[in-house]
Amino acid sequence: MIRYVPISVREKLRKIDWLARTYRKHFTNLPMLGCGRSYDLMQLDEITALDLNDSAVSFSIVVPVYNPDLLQFKAMVESVVSQSYSNWQLVLVDDASKNTELSQYLFELANDPKVTVVVQEKNGHISTATNAGFAMATGDFVVLLDQDDLIHPDALKCVAYYLEQYPTARVLYSDEDKVDANGNRHIPHFKPAFNPDLLYSHNYISHLGVYQRELVAQVGGCRVGFEGSQDYDLLLRCLEHCRADQVVHIPYVLYHWRAVPGSTAFAESEKGYAQDAGLRALQDHLGPKGVTVELGKLANTYRTRWPIPEKAPLVSVIIPTRNSKDLVEMCVNSLYENNVYAQFEVLLVDNQSDCPESLAYFAVLEAQGKVRQLRYDAPFNYSAINNFAAKQANGEVLLLLNNDVEAMNGDWLREMVSHAIRSDIGCVGAKLYYPNGTLQHAGVITGLGGVAGHSHKHFPGDHPGYFKRLQITQNLSAVTAACLAVRKSVFEEVGGLNEKDLTVAFNDVDFCLKVREAGYRNLWTPYAELIHHESVSRGAEDNPEKIARFQSEIAYMQTTWGETLLDDPNYSRWLTLDREDFSYR
Repeated sequence: MIRYVPISVREKLRKIDWLARTYRKHFTNLPMLGCGRSYDLMQLDEITALDLNDSAVSFSIVVPVYNPDLLQFKAMVESVVSQSYSNWQLVLVDDASKNTELSQYLFELANDPKVTVVVQEKNGHISTATNAGFAMATGDFVVLLDQDDLIHPDALKCVAYYLEQYPTARVLYSDEDKVDANGNRHIPHFKPAFNPDLLYSHNYISHLGVYQRELVAQVGGCRVGFEGSQDYDLLLRCLEHCRADQVVHIPYVLYHWRAVPGSTAFAESEKGYAQDAGLRALQDHLGPKGVTVELGKLANTYRTRWPIPEKAPLVSVIIPTRNSKDLVEMCVNSLYENNVYAQFEVLLVDNQSDCPESLAYFAVLEAQGKVRQLRYDAPFNYSAINNFAAKQANGEVLLLLNNDVEAMNGDWLREMVSHAIRSDIGCVGAKLYYPNGTLQHAGVITGLGGVAGHSHKHFPGDHPGYFKRLQITQNLSAVTAACLAVRKSVFEEVGGLNEKDLTVAFNDVDFCLKVREAGYRNLWTPYAELIHHESVSRGAEDNPEKIARFQSEIAYMQTTWGETLLDDPNYSRWLTLDREDFSYR
């Protein structure tokens, strides 16, 4: 399961403002994603006050060097030399730069017993140079650092602290930001905990990357031929020898990525070779599982196409309805006319319909063999209706589908099924749009508004989202049951939807959290696109009875899941819980 800092530790870590002392002047008056207000970066921690034993763990910081800007290179070295944690080794590998001034500086640095300088006679490029550094590393862990980037003065101390908390960790990574030519820091990337499917979409882990030295040796270091994405390739191969709980996220900005013309941070599109190398690395990693990898919609992103067996599993599409002939017609037609996946049955669950036109249409659909009509003759209870239908479903996969949803792309159901049948995946959600083209659903973030909310709600449909997350597949804590695929065995394992306490709202969030608690990862894909005419058939929650019911469902979620709701591992503590736009807290 994903590892992240427990609530008790988090509260302890908020007592002392250690990063704000360094960053406050750099992070004021910066625009928030989705609004025009400014923010102050307030990362509170007591790591600088910890009395850590420097002999507990040692670090080798490996830096390949080739004709750097000398001022920036010296700043990088100074950021290492000034570390508050003293048990480190700096390994500098000059990849045949042939620069007299650089050579003189490296010669001076070599007089420091904590600095190891390696000079390559022939330029071998970054993978070869990095491996030469690994060969000279003596630390328990190796830290990857680019020649012109910077690390926070307490970076190693922070890593050492997290290793103390998670002694079995083999790979660690931190949040990061960018620093421009004038030294101004901006665009902080507040990352989620270990998120495998997000990693399969792009290298969100990136910097600060810390690897157990034995692990690096086990996989043979960097591979020549993957230059530009050699760190992504190294990470993927290391993960083949790690459990998920051995990959630990450090939720603090410890790495400052130099964003200057020509750098990857400045313009990712300038380094197309890196994207191609990453594609090959990911294909090598996932290919043995039958997965095909292709370039994603955005630079340096990837789409993974997971296999479906020759005998495709039957999908039971469960559509609850009360009357609503026009909506049902739209929904069912899209299933048959805009869907390349043929192995499905439709269970149309009639919840006390009394409209003659609707009843007649449902009978026609059944006579045509397009649906199997089930009658649920009791007051509306979304959870109970779906549980009732699931028991009568013949499919290996269940698709919970609102009657007000229509497909946009023909591959949507195949895409969802391909993920739902993966043994480690639980619930699979789709990308849903309002009729006006803005986003209605891009996954659920728990804690928003006190319980849960939709990621990037109302954003333009083609928006990249927070660090590209609207355009790439990823693991999320929950997805909406307006369009949710899950194996029937998983549905039954967790007892289905809660029909006692959550008759209308939050039953999908609760269900997804139960699935996650059972050991599965939930997943959202942007490649299954549908339009959601949200709750057209049920109307608004605007009478006293509905409001009281909604409040009781909120209370149930908060009582049942408690602080877990406020600590979504697929989000960040530094992002807001007041809005659905991924803006800064």
